[in-house]
Amino acid sequence: MDEELKKALAKNWFKILQDTICNDIEELENKKNLFNSKTWLRNKNKDEGGGEFRILENGKIFEKVGVNFSEVYGKFSKEFRKKIPGANKNGNFWASGVSVVMHMRNPHIPAMHFNTRYIFTSHGWFGGGMDVTPCIKDNKTKNWFHKELRKTCNKHDKKYYPKFKKWCDSYFYLPHRKEARGIGGIFFDYKNKNFYKDFEFVRDVGLSFKSIFKEIIKKKIKRGWTKKEKEIQYIKRGRYVEFNLLYDRGTKFGLKTGGNVEGILMSLPPIAKWK
Repeated sequence: MDEELKKALAKNWFKILQDTICNDIEELENKKNLFNSKTWLRNKNKDEGGGEFRILENGKIFEKVGVNFSEVYGKFSKEFRKKIPGANKNGNFWASGVSVVMHMRNPHIPAMHFNTRYIFTSHGWFGGGMDVTPCIKDNKTKNWFHKELRKTCNKHDKKYYPKFKKWCDSYFYLPHRKEARGIGGIFFDYKNKNFYKDFEFVRDVGLSFKSIFKEIIKKKIKRGWTKKEKEIQYIKRGRYVEFNLLYDRGTKFGLKTGGNVEGILMSLPPIAKWK
């Protein structure tokens, strides 16, 4: 398949997914036109792509949720291209993706994160995943979540779930605190063996996330909470901030490639605390 067609297929899917996830969120909030949408350009002086980030704040369910789409291209800096697979001497690249971060009003509903992307240097590959970060322990939800991920992965390859779960556990870890960020999920990168099969898997991961976040919210939305539980949530959010600013690949990639700072840092919660 022609590389430009591959890029177009991936980009169009990510844009569709941004739209449908935003629609799902507005249905849960039972109100339309809730998102503050901003489009941005990577370089205002020449065509290097850009994107659109949408943020909803102070909803009945979502204290803050960001849904970001991007398509950017150009050249990596000499320093950064050494760290990217397939980056040649010219440093040319193209990247598109969709990312979602949800911070909930109710501390019984976990924070949730999802992203998928397609990057092309001298060759193309998919990456992404999803993970859940509760502040209040709930083994029933944890077991259900991982069962759903296993089902999604097994439709494509039974080796995927154990491999991508292990990668996620290793990735979403705060070494300076010696603790996991949450209850894990799946994480994958450099997926480039077969575009058709990899693209089908990436689409299924996106559809699975749509189903998972809606189901978790519906199961927990009616639960009341205490001031103490809200404080526990704020502390857990502090850990989330530490990971995203110190270790997150997407944050580093976006900042190093001239992405929109506001869109990149949409993952940060509205309120976080440290003790």
